[in-house]
Amino acid sequence: MTSEQTPAPEETPGPRPRRLTYAAALAALEGLALVVGGVWMLVEGLAGDPDDRQTAVTGGITLVVLALLPLLAARGLLAQRSWSRGPAVITQILALPVAYNLLQADSVAIPAGIALAVVAVAALVLLVNPATTQALGIKGPGRTQDGER
Repeated sequence: MTSEQTPAPEETPGPRPRRLTYAAALAALEGLALVVGGVWMLVEGLAGDPDDRQTAVTGGITLVVLALLPLLAARGLLAQRSWSRGPAVITQILALPVAYNLLQADSVAIPAGIALAVVAVAALVLLVNPATTQALGIKGPGRTQDGER
């Protein structure tokens, strides 16, 4: 085999920073919460006595499908795939208005809103951290991987 036929070695990511692991855990937690909420809505819609069965089933299916975004992002973050930061950040940005709406309620939803806001902000901070960015191989504008211009 000549040097032209040898496959290029795959780039192995360096050690995963704890911040990246924590960000992946928070994204996975949000995804699991969406799955649990979606399944609950589905069961309630099919077996319970909802106000509108079709809305309950549609909402449950929607939540389960939406759970794929943070779950896939969490898996990608753990594997240190650079594409995974975008869906993870989008998930956190979408979680903030939901948290705000939960905080506006006069019910037991207020603690859920506080928890969601804390998780979303913490995950955003972890995702934009320089150590996380470097571990994912994301370059800044006009920079190479080594930070040179």
